[in-house]
Amino acid sequence: MTTRTTRSSPPPTVVYWMPLYLPIGLFAALGAVLAYLWKYPCRFGGVWNGGIGQYTHFCYTDIYPLFWVEKLVDGKIPYIDYPVEYPVGIGGLMEFARRLAGGDGLRFYDVTVFLMGVSLIAGAMLVAALAGQGRRWDALWYAVSPAVILCAYINWDLAAGALALGGLLAWSKRRPYLAGALLALAVATKFYPLMFFGALFLLTVRTARWVPFLKTVAAAVVTWLAVNVPIMMANFDGWKRFYAFSSERGADWGAIWFFFSKSEWFTVPRPEWLAFLGDGESLNTMAMAALAVLLLGVAVLALAAPRRPRLMQLCFLALAAFMITNKVWSPQYVLWLVPFAVLARPRWGALAAWMVAECWYFFSIWLYLAGQVPDSGYAGIGDPAYFMSVWARAITLIVLMGFVVRDILRPEDDVIREGDVDDPSGGAFDGADDRLVLRRRIATPAAEVS
Repeated sequence: MTTRTTRSSPPPTVVYWMPLYLPIGLFAALGAVLAYLWKYPCRFGGVWNGGIGQYTHFCYTDIYPLFWVEKLVDGKIPYIDYPVEYPVGIGGLMEFARRLAGGDGLRFYDVTVFLMGVSLIAGAMLVAALAGQGRRWDALWYAVSPAVILCAYINWDLAAGALALGGLLAWSKRRPYLAGALLALAVATKFYPLMFFGALFLLTVRTARWVPFLKTVAAAVVTWLAVNVPIMMANFDGWKRFYAFSSERGADWGAIWFFFSKSEWFTVPRPEWLAFLGDGESLNTMAMAALAVLLLGVAVLALAAPRRPRLMQLCFLALAAFMITNKVWSPQYVLWLVPFAVLARPRWGALAAWMVAECWYFFSIWLYLAGQVPDSGYAGIGDPAYFMSVWARAITLIVLMGFVVRDILRPEDDVIREGDVDDPSGGAFDGADDRLVLRRRIATPAAEVS
């Protein structure tokens, strides 16, 4: 027996929706400028160049110091002349900015920030388009939220976000080849958009809409190989540095695993029988196992829910699971999740609580790092205060995940599905029949008698 749902209205054309969503772009431009001004003490005050000022002024960025660390100042080409700890998409952005910087680290930062600002504007408009005309203002959570402004220019994450959102918008427009190409470029820039292929796969299994999914995967594979194989052939060791670094690193800042790896938890000594939590190799295995368990839970939910979940709900849950179980949880990772949290559940309560916790963590990590500098402990905070912010962020995100799960199990409470709407950004899944649903069969009295 199949369940047919009401199909959403066709999405408006580009010519139609551009004037509607342009105001979102203007708000995002404001957010991009505010994010640049937030870095004022570092960009114009010189505190990047020494001491703990970049921490106490809360304006740290990876972009400026990596101009020297990655040998870009010496004219080195990423991967070819020097191994880089990032995927090739970021290496390409580094090389582009290096060529325009002319050996000037501040100019390198400014060029990179301009690219990230454009990515924020594009990303916010893409969120508005994915949300649909009736809910386009939900994109302001991404365009001008304090969490986004604080973290916008720490790294190159906004570029991956714009590519991933573009790919998912292409999917919603039923353009699978373009969706696959853009999602592959996103994965080649930051690894996390790989989680979205899992969400697409689960809904494909439930609906049996295999052709669009297979086209998307084929385009993604071809695109990913096209941008990676040339670098692999030119210098394989330089290319593989990102993958080796990701597997070798231990528990790091922000991760729950970092808390467990410490010998003391909130001044309480770690029990001897949990000493293995401080071992990097064991943590790597545990992190992958924990992620596998959470993703299995998402899969069961997707296939057993009374009504097929929306694509954005599964994207959010898969990405949140990836972040919670990751060995590092940098403050800028909030940029990954905000668009999908908004698209999954645009209700302000739990969403605002999580973003407040993210802002709390933003300030805590820099004060914690300031406290780690020798002879500067007076300027920072210690383990108890820092780990309170770590757990606050994790708990509020878990609560938000719980609300999304509840909306999936009780679709009548899903604000997006009001008015007989099915899945506005679901593309081929919008209005599709259920072909595979994991449900426990309950025998009827008549069946039991027979």
